[in-house]
Amino acid sequence: MMKTILITGASTGLGKATAMHFAEQGWNIAATMRSPEKETELIRHNHILVTRMDVQQPETIHQAVNEAIEHFGQIDVLVNNAGYGAVGIFEAATEEQIHNQFDVNVFGLMRATQAMLPHFRANRNGLIINISSQGGRITFPLTSLYHATKFAVEGFSESLSYELASQNIRVKLIEPGIVNTPWYSSAVRLNHEALSDYNDFTDSFNKDFEKFVQNNAHLQATPEMVAETIYKAAVDESNRLRYPAGKDAEEILKKREQLSDEEFKAYMQSLVLG
Repeated sequence: MMKTILITGASTGLGKATAMHFAEQGWNIAATMRSPEKETELIRHNHILVTRMDVQQPETIHQAVNEAIEHFGQIDVLVNNAGYGAVGIFEAATEEQIHNQFDVNVFGLMRATQAMLPHFRANRNGLIINISSQGGRITFPLTSLYHATKFAVEGFSESLSYELASQNIRVKLIEPGIVNTPWYSSAVRLNHEALSDYNDFTDSFNKDFEKFVQNNAHLQATPEMVAETIYKAAVDESNRLRYPAGKDAEEILKKREQLSDEEFKAYMQSLVLG
């Protein structure tokens, strides 16, 4: 029997690459997105159902889950991929920007998980794969809201894994490093023009971070490489929780485990703050 995976945020980047990779491995895929009418590539595949889901709208989540179950018979794996980043000085963030960052990256993930759990419990089987980030365990400047959400996803997933084990449902985390996707270009910018005190810091960091990205390009994963890691986690029958994706993520997360807080902060400052 062909297995079925439901992916949130499948219109671009990691989500789309994951849908394509699982299709190539012979899986059924429910590829969900906010605007399925705009999708032109995934709809060509016989085993991919493209359907609407906005993780900020609970009714669309339940509709997409029910449609996928009706279409394929059952769902075996949920990939919570939908998310975005907010970039800029925290002091400049509006209440709405803070709320929306958490509503998509954390509460949306929780909504999709909660909508799927009755189906998994009924089957006494299921796997939840949450797309976190190396930024769920380490941080860079100017992305405090994004990191806060990914740290939340890490804690939520680890705790959830204990209680769901009683129902034969597993939870796994994918932790990509810097990936060549539209993530940064589509990120929400926090406007700090009125906060000129930060200008020297932001100008310096942006230059140094650009150099850091360029110098480490050979270590960074492509969306297809991350999709392979997601597939590896999906077929791994072990209870392993975390899967770094990309050599840059592997290296920096290893450093985080080896160094004290003070040592690691100094290490990060040397990398991205000149």
